[in-house]
Amino acid sequence: MTPRDLVLTPRGVRFAGRLWPCTIGRGGITRDKREGDGATPAGTHDIVGLLYRPDRLAPPADWAVPLRPGDLWSDDPADEDYNLMVRAPHGYSHEALRLPDPRYDIVLVTDWNWPRAEAGRGSAIFLHAWRRPGYPTAGCIAFRPDHLRRIAALVRPDTRLVVPETLAA
Repeated sequence: MTPRDLVLTPRGVRFAGRLWPCTIGRGGITRDKREGDGATPAGTHDIVGLLYRPDRLAPPADWAVPLRPGDLWSDDPADEDYNLMVRAPHGYSHEALRLPDPRYDIVLVTDWNWPRAEAGRGSAIFLHAWRRPGYPTAGCIAFRPDHLRRIAALVRPDTRLVVPETLAA
């Protein structure tokens, strides 16, 4: 681990000299991630992207990429673009990246099962805003929106997310 890492602990994510409250996947932490299990995968994951809603906020960092209408994320293991950002219309199962609520106003993208996805190993482990405190995700890690803005401003392309194996059930 390095001082630039986001490290998940039982009490939140340790990063930049403080502890940030967060929520994890409804399936807890797993060593054997599968599509749809709702679990957060254990391991060390590079941060490979930063997306944001330009119609709602300024870029959180100089390397942030704006989300456009029609941006989607493929979560269908049968899709050749599985676990990649795609554009609408898209004939496979996918998740919209521009939501009516603020969950994806800022999205830090990890390298979980990316760039060459193995079918069924799970897609899109993001760091995003939570629905509300304590409300679990589908496997991502979620933060209070104002905390996520501060985290996104401090993260650099060499930052990693560390989910210790010791936290897995």
